[in-house]
Amino acid sequence: MEIDRTDVVAEVTAAFAGYERALVAGDVDRICGYFWDSGATVRFGLADHQYGLDEQRKWRAAQPPLPPGRRLVDTVVTAFGADLAVVTTRFGYAGGATTGRQTQTWVRLPEGWRIVTAHVSEPLPSDPG
Repeated sequence: MEIDRTDVVAEVTAAFAGYERALVAGDVDRICGYFWDSGATVRFGLADHQYGLDEQRKWRAAQPPLPPGRRLVDTVVTAFGADLAVVTTRFGYAGGATTGRQTQTWVRLPEGWRIVTAHVSEPLPSDPG
C-alpha cells in the first residue's frame, strides 16, 4: 500500500477545505454533503453523537452558528492507498484559549470523497492540547 500519494493527499485536502468553508458558513446541506449518506456514518461531537446522516442533518439544523474567527492549526492529511485518508487538525476561535481536536476518516466512494466517521473533542483545562 502506498502511503501519502500526492494526488490523494491533494484531493482530500481540497475536499477538507470545502467542508471547512461549509462549516464556517453554517451551510447544513453542504456540510452534510461531505458525509457518506449512510446509516453507518458516525460523528462524535463535544457533547453529542449522531449515528447515520439523517441524525446528523437534524442535529446540525438545530445548532447555532460557530463563533467567529475559527482557525485551524497542525492539520495533517494522511492517505492510505488510493481510497482512504485520515485528516486530523486542531481548531480554535478568536479570543479563545481552548484548542479543540478533530479527526475525520475520508473514503473515496462512487460519489466522491466522503467522511465516514468524525470525532471532535476539547482537551481538559489542565491538558495543554
